[in-house]
Amino acid sequence: MQGKYLYEYAVLRIVPRVEREEFINVGVLVSCKKEGFLKAKISMDVNKVKALDPDADIALFDKYLESLNQICIGNDNGSPIALQDATSRFRWLTANRSSMIQTSQPHGGFSEDLEATLEELFCLFVS
Repeated sequence: MQGKYLYEYAVLRIVPRVEREEFINVGVLVSCKKEGFLKAKISMDVNKVKALDPDADIALFDKYLESLNQICIGNDNGSPIALQDATSRFRWLTANRSSMIQTSQPHGGFSEDLEATLEELFCLFVS
Protein backbone atom coordinates (compact mmCIF):
# COMPACT_ATOMS: atom_id res chain seq x y z
CA MET A 1 0.00 0.00 0.00
CA GLN A 2 1.43 3.33 -1.03
CA GLY A 3 0.14 6.87 -0.68
CA LYS A 4 -2.04 8.49 1.94
CA TYR A 5 -5.08 6.58 3.06
CA LEU A 6 -8.03 7.97 4.95
CA TYR A 7 -8.73 5.53 7.76
CA GLU A 8 -10.93 5.17 10.81
CA TYR A 9 -10.09 3.51 14.07
CA ALA A 10 -11.80 2.58 17.32
CA VAL A 11 -10.41 1.37 20.61
CA LEU A 12 -11.76 -1.99 21.74
CA ARG A 13 -12.71 -2.26 25.41
CA ILE A 14 -13.73 -4.88 27.92
CA VAL A 15 -16.33 -3.71 30.43
CA PRO A 16 -16.40 -6.47 33.05
CA ARG A 17 -19.34 -4.98 34.95
CA VAL A 18 -21.42 -2.86 32.59
CA GLU A 19 -23.32 -1.19 35.42
CA ARG A 20 -20.05 0.29 36.75
CA GLU A 21 -18.98 1.65 33.33
CA GLU A 22 -15.31 0.86 34.01
CA PHE A 23 -13.29 -0.52 31.14
CA ILE A 24 -9.93 -1.85 30.05
CA ASN A 25 -8.58 -1.10 26.56
CA VAL A 26 -7.80 -4.45 24.91
CA GLY A 27 -7.40 -3.67 21.24
CA VAL A 28 -7.72 -1.41 18.24
CA LEU A 29 -9.75 -1.74 15.04
CA VAL A 30 -8.52 0.03 11.89
CA SER A 31 -10.61 0.38 8.74
CA CYS A 32 -9.89 1.93 5.35
CA LYS A 33 -12.81 1.93 2.91
CA LYS A 34 -10.64 2.65 -0.16
CA GLU A 35 -8.47 -0.42 0.50
CA GLY A 36 -11.22 -2.66 1.87
CA PHE A 37 -8.99 -2.89 4.94
CA LEU A 38 -10.25 -3.97 8.35
CA LYS A 39 -7.93 -5.38 10.99
CA ALA A 40 -7.88 -5.75 14.73
CA LYS A 41 -4.99 -6.08 17.11
CA ILE A 42 -6.10 -7.48 20.45
CA SER A 43 -4.37 -8.32 23.72
CA MET A 44 -6.21 -8.74 27.00
CA ASP A 45 -4.33 -8.08 30.24
CA VAL A 46 -6.05 -10.56 32.56
CA ASN A 47 -4.66 -8.87 35.68
CA LYS A 48 -6.26 -5.56 34.72
CA VAL A 49 -9.60 -7.22 34.03
CA LYS A 50 -9.45 -9.08 37.36
CA ALA A 51 -8.61 -5.80 39.13
CA LEU A 52 -11.98 -4.42 37.99
CA ASP A 53 -13.86 -7.67 38.59
CA PRO A 54 -12.19 -10.54 40.43
CA ASP A 55 -15.00 -12.85 39.27
CA ALA A 56 -14.69 -11.92 35.58
CA ASP A 57 -15.14 -14.86 33.19
CA ILE A 58 -11.85 -14.63 31.24
CA ALA A 59 -12.73 -17.62 29.03
CA LEU A 60 -15.94 -15.86 27.98
CA PHE A 61 -14.04 -12.67 27.15
CA ASP A 62 -11.54 -14.71 25.10
CA LYS A 63 -14.44 -16.25 23.18
CA TYR A 64 -16.06 -12.85 22.53
CA LEU A 65 -12.77 -11.32 21.40
CA GLU A 66 -12.08 -14.23 19.05
CA SER A 67 -15.56 -13.87 17.55
CA LEU A 68 -14.93 -10.18 17.02
CA ASN A 69 -11.61 -10.95 15.36
CA GLN A 70 -13.26 -13.49 13.05
CA ILE A 71 -15.81 -10.88 11.99
CA CYS A 72 -12.95 -8.44 11.36
CA ILE A 73 -11.17 -10.97 9.16
CA GLY A 74 -14.42 -11.77 7.37
CA ASN A 75 -14.31 -15.51 8.14
CA ASP A 76 -17.59 -17.21 7.36
CA ASN A 77 -18.25 -18.70 10.76
CA GLY A 78 -22.01 -18.64 10.51
CA SER A 79 -22.28 -14.90 11.19
CA PRO A 80 -24.03 -12.93 8.45
CA ILE A 81 -22.04 -9.87 9.58
CA ALA A 82 -18.75 -11.58 8.64
CA LEU A 83 -19.98 -11.80 5.05
CA GLN A 84 -20.43 -8.03 4.69
CA ASP A 85 -17.78 -5.75 3.18
CA ALA A 86 -15.04 -4.40 5.47
CA THR A 87 -16.67 -0.99 5.96
CA SER A 88 -20.02 -2.53 6.93
CA ARG A 89 -18.28 -4.87 9.38
CA PHE A 90 -16.45 -1.90 10.94
CA ARG A 91 -19.75 -0.01 11.32
CA TRP A 92 -21.37 -3.04 12.96
CA LEU A 93 -18.41 -3.60 15.30
CA THR A 94 -18.37 0.05 16.40
CA ALA A 95 -22.12 0.42 16.89
CA ASN A 96 -22.99 1.86 20.28
CA ARG A 97 -24.00 -0.91 22.66
CA SER A 98 -24.23 -1.67 26.34
CA SER A 99 -22.35 -4.93 26.62
CA MET A 100 -19.14 -6.36 28.03
CA ILE A 101 -17.32 -5.70 24.73
CA GLN A 102 -17.51 -2.11 23.51
CA THR A 103 -15.58 0.31 21.31
CA SER A 104 -14.79 3.96 21.50
CA GLN A 105 -16.41 6.27 19.01
CA PRO A 106 -14.64 5.97 15.63
CA HIS A 107 -11.91 8.51 14.92
CA GLY A 108 -10.23 9.29 11.62
CA GLY A 109 -6.82 10.02 10.27
CA PHE A 110 -4.47 9.63 7.33
CA SER A 111 -1.86 6.92 6.97
CA GLU A 112 0.80 5.95 4.49
CA ASP A 113 1.01 2.46 6.00
CA LEU A 114 -2.17 1.02 7.51
CA GLU A 115 -0.40 -1.93 9.17
CA ALA A 116 2.09 0.44 10.84
CA THR A 117 -0.77 2.70 11.91
CA LEU A 118 -2.54 -0.27 13.52
CA GLU A 119 0.64 -1.02 15.49
CA GLU A 120 1.12 2.61 16.52
CA LEU A 121 -2.47 2.96 17.71
CA PHE A 122 -2.23 -0.32 19.61
CA CYS A 123 0.92 0.87 21.38
CA LEU A 124 -0.69 4.22 22.17
CA PHE A 125 -3.99 2.94 23.55
CA VAL A 126 -3.40 -0.62 24.77
CA SER A 127 0.26 -1.40 25.51
